[in-house]
Amino acid sequence: MKKITLSILAIALTTGLWAQGVDRSIKPKPGPAPEIKLGKSESFTLPNGMRVFVVENHKLPTIAINIEFDIKPELEGDMIGYRDMMSELLLSGTKTRTKDKLNNEIDQMGANISISSDGMSGTGLKKYTEKIFDLMADIAMNTKITESEMDKTKKKTMSGLETQKNEPDAMVRNVSSVVNFGANHPYGEVTTEETVKKITLAQCEHYYKTYFRPNVAYMAIVGDITLAEVKPLIEKYFGKWEKATVPVTNYIVPAFSLSASTAKVTKVSFAPRTAAVQSVVSVTYPVNLLPGTPDVIKARVANTVLGGGSQGRLFLDLREKHAWTYGAYSSLREDVLGGSFSATVKCRNAVSDSAVGAILDEMKMMQTEKVSETALQNSITYLSGNFAIGLEDPKRVAQFAINIERYHMPKDYYQNYLKNLSAVTADDVMEMSKKYILPEKANIVVAGSKDDVANKLAHYSADGKIDYYDYAGKPIVATETSAAPAGITADEVYKKYITAMGGEKAYNSIKDIRINGTSEMQGMPLVITEIKKAPNMWKQSIEYTMGGKSMVAQKQVYNGTKGFQEAQGQKADITGDDLDEIIQGADIAGDLHSEKYGIKRTLKGMEDVNGGKAYVLNVVNGKGKKSVEYYDATSGLLLRKVQGEGEKMQVSDYSDIREVPGANGYKIPYKVSETAGGQTFNMTVKSVEVNKGIADTEFN
Repeated sequence: MKKITLSILAIALTTGLWAQGVDRSIKPKPGPAPEIKLGKSESFTLPNGMRVFVVENHKLPTIAINIEFDIKPELEGDMIGYRDMMSELLLSGTKTRTKDKLNNEIDQMGANISISSDGMSGTGLKKYTEKIFDLMADIAMNTKITESEMDKTKKKTMSGLETQKNEPDAMVRNVSSVVNFGANHPYGEVTTEETVKKITLAQCEHYYKTYFRPNVAYMAIVGDITLAEVKPLIEKYFGKWEKATVPVTNYIVPAFSLSASTAKVTKVSFAPRTAAVQSVVSVTYPVNLLPGTPDVIKARVANTVLGGGSQGRLFLDLREKHAWTYGAYSSLREDVLGGSFSATVKCRNAVSDSAVGAILDEMKMMQTEKVSETALQNSITYLSGNFAIGLEDPKRVAQFAINIERYHMPKDYYQNYLKNLSAVTADDVMEMSKKYILPEKANIVVAGSKDDVANKLAHYSADGKIDYYDYAGKPIVATETSAAPAGITADEVYKKYITAMGGEKAYNSIKDIRINGTSEMQGMPLVITEIKKAPNMWKQSIEYTMGGKSMVAQKQVYNGTKGFQEAQGQKADITGDDLDEIIQGADIAGDLHSEKYGIKRTLKGMEDVNGGKAYVLNVVNGKGKKSVEYYDATSGLLLRKVQGEGEKMQVSDYSDIREVPGANGYKIPYKVSETAGGQTFNMTVKSVEVNKGIADTEFN
C-alpha cells in the first residue's frame, strides 16, 4: 500500500513540474468531434407494411421498443381532447385482458408500457421480450374501450382543466397555440370542459380503429437483442395486424405565408389573470423548420446562443444585468406539422413591458451582432453534452432509427451529429438568426394583471392594439373596471348582500349547522364535513376511503378557546393569523360583525364576472390583510373573493347559492371552487342540517 502511495505522489509531482512549462493563458483548441457509434442496425418490413428497425446494444440485458405512427389525423372539432385521453383509454383493457389483468402482467415483469395518440413504447428485461411483444400487440390490435373507463377519464380530464383557469403557464400555452397555428390546425385546438363533455365512445373507437394501423407504423427495438432473435417474434405477434387505408389531413399554418414579407406583423395577445402580481411572457411564432433538414443543427446552435441556458444572451441580460427574473430562455422546435419558436420569462408587473422590450432587442441583435468564438464554443459544448447524455436512453436511440426512415434523413445523420455540430460557425448562427429568429413576426403572449400591465404593451403591436383571450385561447372583450352608479357606496353593496343571504334574522336564527360536501383530488373522492355551533365553535374534516375504510386526511378544530389541526397522524396547535381567521370563520353570523373584526370595505367600481356586472369591493381586515370581493349587481350575492398575492393568492368562486331548507331564508353557496398554487379544489354541498343540537364534544 505504501509503495502505491509513493508512486501516485511521484506521478503527481512530475505532472506538476511538466505543467509549469505550459502557458495556461492559452485555451486549448477543441479536438476533432468523435463519430457516434449507435450499434449495429438492421431493418425489415412486414407484409402488412410495418417497418422494423433493430439496433443492437449489449451493454445491459434490456430492450426498448418504440412504435410510432406517421399520421395526420382529422381535426378534433367540437370534441377536442379525445386524442389526449388515448394515453389512458388504450390501457383500459383488451378483448382478452381486463384492465387489472393487463396491469398485473406488466407489473409482474417490472416492465413499462405507455401509449399516446400517435405511438406506444415498452421497456423491460430481455428475458421478457416475448411477453412485452405479446402485450403491446394485444393493445395495438385488440383494445376494448369501455363507456365506464371513458367516463372516468373524462372526469379526470375535467378536473385537470379546472387548474388551468387561472394558472398562468397554461394560459400562455393555450393562447400561444391558438395565435400561432389557428383553429384549423391540430396544434391550435385547445381542450375545454365543453369539448370534453361532447366526447363520445364512438369517436374514440373510430380514432383507434382508423389510425392504429401497421402500414403507417414504424417500430424500433434497441437492446440486448439480434435481428435473428427478434424477427420471428415480431412476425408472430404483429404479422396478423391488418393494414387499412389511413386518411391524411392537410393542415395550413397561415403565418408561414408571412415569411417572405418584410412588413412588421407583431401582435400582442393578453390573457387577464385575477389579482396577478407577476406576468408570464412568451414571445412566440411558428417556424417552417422540418426534422432532419440541414438547418436544424445550425438553428439549434443559434437558439442556444440566444436563450438555451444560463450562458444565453436572454439570461445574461434579463437576469444577470437587470435582475428582472430568475431565468429567461428560448426554444426552437422543428416539427413536420409546424415548428415553433418561443422566448419566455416570468417577471414582476412593474417590469413586464421592459422584459418584453429586452427580449425583442436580444432577438434583433442575433441578426446583427455576430456571436463571439467563446460563446459559440460554449453553446456547441452544451449541445454536445446533451446529445451524449441522451444516448444513454435506449428509447432515444430507438427514436433516432425511426427518424432516419420517417423523415428521409441521411443514414449517418446521428453518427455524424457531433461532427456537424462542431462545424457550425458564427456566420451560420447569423444566417439562421435571420431566417428563424424573427422579432418582427412575433406573437407577444402575456398572462397577467390587465390593469397593471396590458396597456403598457400596446406599443409593441404593429397595429397598436391588444387582443384579449380567456384561459383557453378564446377571444374575449377585456373586463374594464368602470365607475359604480352615483350614490352607491360599499356599505350599501354589503347591506344588499346581507339581505340577499336571508337577512339578520335568518343569520341569528342559526344556532348550529352541519354542511356535508364532496370533492375530488387527483381522482380520489373526498368527503368534506363542516360544522359550526354558536357562538364560536368550528370543525372541518376531509376524509377519503381506502380499502373500504374511511380515513381522515385532514381535520381542523376550534372549540371556542383554542384550535388545532391534524394531518397524516400529526397534531399541531393553530396560532397567530391562522387562528384569527378561524375565529372569524367560526362565527356563524360573522358576516354581521364586520366592526368586531376590524373589517373595512371600499367600493372600487364595477367589473364583468361570469357574464354579468359585479360591484368590486377592496377589503382590509383588522390585521391589515387585503382582499377583494365581487358582488353580483343584480342579486347582491357574493360571487368571488380573492385573497393574498402572487404564489399565496387564493381565488374562491361561489355559485348555486340557495336557501337552506328549514333555515328561515338563510342561504349558502352549494358549489365552491378554490384555486391556489396552480391547483383548483371544487366542492359540491350534498346536504345541510341546521339547529340539530350539535354537542360541544364534537369540538374536542
